[in-house]
Amino acid sequence: MPKTLLLVRPEPQSTAFAKALAAELPGRFEVLIAPLLRIEPLPGEIELAGVGALLFTSANGVGEFVRRSPDRTRLAYCVGAMTTAAARAAGFDARSADGDVEALADLVIARHPPEAGACLHIRGIHAAGDLAGRLETAGIEVRAAELYDQVACEIEGRAADLLRVGELDVFTVFSPRTATIFAEQAKENGWLFARSISVSLSAAADAKLDTLSFADRRVAEHPGREGMMAALAAL
Repeated sequence: MPKTLLLVRPEPQSTAFAKALAAELPGRFEVLIAPLLRIEPLPGEIELAGVGALLFTSANGVGEFVRRSPDRTRLAYCVGAMTTAAARAAGFDARSADGDVEALADLVIARHPPEAGACLHIRGIHAAGDLAGRLETAGIEVRAAELYDQVACEIEGRAADLLRVGELDVFTVFSPRTATIFAEQAKENGWLFARSISVSLSAAADAKLDTLSFADRRVAEHPGREGMMAALAAL
């Protein structure tokens, strides 16, 4: 019998991951999508003068850039496989760090010399890690274009019903912020986790679940989509 699995990423990313999960692990999970974040565009123009490369830490950033600019001439450095796929589909020459923000910083430092121009980080108001700090320490200029907000949402519907009675099998978390929001809502609503397993993209995200009593907590060995798939395959 399939295990119930909850995805709480923004709807486009959750839907894409659910499709990948169904293809790679068919019949293993009944996926519920209940986004904890809603993406809301912010006003603003994109200034590309002096920019040698773009940094994308989510597919949301790719979408907002594409919506505002026709430029596809700059190399795009992307955090992981799904963001890279979105960038390539939009027409960018995109390189994947296949990991987290630290892996992205390592990739840019290795491939983008300071004289190649500034890196423009297309991001939301809330960003994990210190990408700019890492790159600036290496002598690479980083600019930020905050093009969207990530607004917290309430989990509702069947997902909330299962959490209320402790019958959710698997909870997946891809960022520290969504883990924090989830933990806050869990405490407020008295959700139960006696049979639930959490699977986190990173140790930083997993740490935000410390206040909750999951039956088991696991962290992907590799902080990317394939790492999450491998962790879920092991359940």
